[in-house]
Amino acid sequence: MIKITLPDNSVKEFEPGVTGFDIARSISNRLAKDVLSISVNGQVWDLMRPINEDASIKLHTWDDREGKETFWHSSAHLMAEAIEFFYPGTKFGIGPTVDNGFYYDVDLADGKVLSDKDLPQIEKKMIELAREKNDIVRQEISKADALKTYTEKGDPYKQELISELEDGTITLYNQGNFTDLCRGPHLPNTGYIKAVKLTSIAGAYWRGDEKNKMLTRIYGITFPKQKMLEEYLVMLEEAKKRDHRKIGKEMELFTFSQRVGLGLPLWLPKGAMLRDQLEQFLKKVQKKFGYEQVITPHIGDVNLYKTSGHFQKYGADSFQPIHTPAEGEEYLLKPMNCPHHCEIYSSKPHSYKDLPVRMAEFGTVYRYEQSGELHGLTRVRGFTQDDAHIFCRPDQLKEEFLKVIDIIFIIFKALDFNDYTAQISLRDPKNTEKYIGSDENWEKAERAIIEACDEKGLNTVTELGEAAFYGPKLDFMIKDALGRSWQLGTIQVDYNLPERFELEYIGADDKRHRPVMIHRAPFGSMERFVAVLIEHTAGKFPLWLTPEQVVILPISEKYNDYAQKVSEYLNNSDIRAIIDERNEKIGRKIRDNELKRIPYLLIVGEKEMEENTVSVRRQGEGDKGTMQLDEFAEFVNKEVREQLSAFYS
Repeated sequence: MIKITLPDNSVKEFEPGVTGFDIARSISNRLAKDVLSISVNGQVWDLMRPINEDASIKLHTWDDREGKETFWHSSAHLMAEAIEFFYPGTKFGIGPTVDNGFYYDVDLADGKVLSDKDLPQIEKKMIELAREKNDIVRQEISKADALKTYTEKGDPYKQELISELEDGTITLYNQGNFTDLCRGPHLPNTGYIKAVKLTSIAGAYWRGDEKNKMLTRIYGITFPKQKMLEEYLVMLEEAKKRDHRKIGKEMELFTFSQRVGLGLPLWLPKGAMLRDQLEQFLKKVQKKFGYEQVITPHIGDVNLYKTSGHFQKYGADSFQPIHTPAEGEEYLLKPMNCPHHCEIYSSKPHSYKDLPVRMAEFGTVYRYEQSGELHGLTRVRGFTQDDAHIFCRPDQLKEEFLKVIDIIFIIFKALDFNDYTAQISLRDPKNTEKYIGSDENWEKAERAIIEACDEKGLNTVTELGEAAFYGPKLDFMIKDALGRSWQLGTIQVDYNLPERFELEYIGADDKRHRPVMIHRAPFGSMERFVAVLIEHTAGKFPLWLTPEQVVILPISEKYNDYAQKVSEYLNNSDIRAIIDERNEKIGRKIRDNELKRIPYLLIVGEKEMEENTVSVRRQGEGDKGTMQLDEFAEFVNKEVREQLSAFYS
């Protein structure tokens, strides 16, 4: 008998060859119906793959990321099978899962081209194949046999992928009349897939290299129930309305220019004001927690990033080095801020009494992204991080880590992000060559994060292999108003950069010691955070944050002078007010400005001018009555004070 350890540490005994499905059925028939895949000693397996030795396991359903990924990975194969049915001779690139579904890169034979009108028949065929409930069977073969198979098939993409694999066993998966190179895992059979929607078609260079052939990328999503698809499509329509690119244009927050360059946003006055409000908010919070602001240049000597190890790890994602007129000088556009902060720390000696040193910077960095991967503000080539680095003694590490969690909680509360999970991202113990530093330091760093999360009582998930190359981290995964997940806020523990930069402090024993470094960015990047915030709020920001808090609407041109007087009074009262002086009917002005998502609309005419008042409308609430100017100013400022005091207290 073999011993199977369940997530609650209970142990059950089974005969060798037991499968995940067998284990689920031994627990309950309901679980056996819902389970999609299984983790065996940290690796996700097919549900029907035999387990022949003692193991720790976790069963995955649709509610788990691993379950969805297994479901969508199998769906990518199902789509490929349907495509091959209609387009024999198609050559297949890769077909991974993404945050919401999957895609497959394909090269159609004889120069054929797919368009959106072809997707419905592929969807229909996928459902037809799914209903056959064909078993998805794992097959192990040698590398030589795999190369032979795809050479005979004439598929250069699979041949290239196989040639890069290590010698040994390679896996194929078979279903119906379709076979694909794949390491899995997959569903037991195609019958689990009940609802299909192919969402879009795009072009994609093979392996993301613009020198390679352009393939056709087909995106899709599937569900275990038709009702789930229907709900998803409703959400998708709402997401289109909330698209930050659409709302950003309507609200005049940012723009892009081909002349400036791809992936380089231009912040318009209202967007710059929004960003400034966010920055000032965080600076005030950081000041309370003992941070000092620093500023570092936009470029750095390439050797700085070689010392940190970033160049070796991310050189391919950096822009080409900048060569100066001086021989041998090479600079990079700054891809990250931490090496610069290490140099600031080392610019003067430190005693144990000086620590922790907390330095913060809204630092703009640059990283190269393929043009096809760029997307509004969420994927850009130049972005500003709300970066900070804490240099502390080992005995201060947990306390400082807990304080950073407190800062992130303040931000989430201020911006109404209430649904989140903390992801503990650890090193992959089976692939340690990806990381720098000693095992001892990694163990200490990982333990500090786990203990801090336990102390805060956070709802956590643990992901092996998701750590930064220099240390483990805690990522906060929030759900927006539409239930979509975003990674916002990260905290990383790093024993390694202080070692690489030879950072020191003099301890109480009068000896030299290494500080521990905490990297943290509650917003992550200002660009991506603003994009998420726009889509979460549909552009209806909290009053303290919105770029234009009040718009004044004169009933006719006769009252423009009074509107100007109201505007000056409000702006002198620290209220951001504008005037709509267009020669339009008041109903049209109200509708247009409500579309601009301005919280307060003030209507002024003869009565208001005579009585020094304003008629107040609140966005989404309608008429709020008439107020004296000073009364309205205090009303707005009180609302802002109450919002902010709740976060700063």
